[in-house]
Amino acid sequence: MGMTIDLFIQNFANQFDDTELDEFAPDTEYRELDEWDSLIGLAVLNMKDKKYGVKLNFTEMRGTETIQQLFDLVIAKQ
Repeated sequence: MGMTIDLFIQNFANQFDDTELDEFAPDTEYRELDEWDSLIGLAVLNMKDKKYGVKLNFTEMRGTETIQQLFDLVIAKQ
């Protein structure tokens, strides 16, 4: 199953309750979003594991700033 950045963004955005989908783009610095917190961080880590079979830890995730960088990391780990 091919993974696209658009699908990844949709799955990523689904972890947020109050942030509109149009605020998410490949170059979005996700930790700058108002709603970002450690619980959403855990939800995103869980989503990557369940949807993509990729386990990341907080240290690896902290090495990324944008959704594109996170996507690239997930692709590299598959």
